[in-house]
Amino acid sequence: MKDLLDIMQSPTGNGNTEFDSIQITLASPDVIKSWSHGEVKKPETINYRTFKPERDGLLCQNIWPSKRF
Repeated sequence: MKDLLDIMQSPTGNGNTEFDSIQITLASPDVIKSWSHGEVKKPETINYRTFKPERDGLLCQNIWPSKRF
């Protein structure tokens, strides 16, 4: 993903970049596994009072860190 964003960065800073084509492929299971780290210790997903991910749960930021692009 970083490579794609680097390509689309315009040297002029106006966000306009011309290119002929783009290729999108599916990620392999090994690549998907490389995106995560840690261990799910709780079955909970989010805290329904705060709407934030539960620590050590399925959506924990330590396991699936969010990347703000």
